[in-house]
Amino acid sequence: MYLFIMRVYLKIHSTPRFETIACCDEKLLNKVFKQGNLKIEITERFYGGTLIQIEDAIEILLKSSFFNIVGTNIIDLAITRGIVPKEGIRMINGVPMAIKMMF
Repeated sequence: MYLFIMRVYLKIHSTPRFETIACCDEKLLNKVFKQGNLKIEITERFYGGTLIQIEDAIEILLKSSFFNIVGTNIIDLAITRGIVPKEGIRMINGVPMAIKMMF
């Protein structure tokens, strides 16, 4: 039996004051989405870290104070696991995204 494992790209951006986690669904890397005056570029530079299993990404996001996540798979699981509320999701041309900043 073949079991499909969902994967996401995850990259940690570190500064002396905090870390920001960038995470996107595997299929979204290097794509651009526009809707009206909104635009999101899922660049290799910002999101293109390590390709990991989605559950491993969730464990990292659970501990993070700052993140930027994009894609149906990671967003749906983040909502299910209580990382982000459904009301905190923004859609850009059908692609969900969420940002968390805790100061």
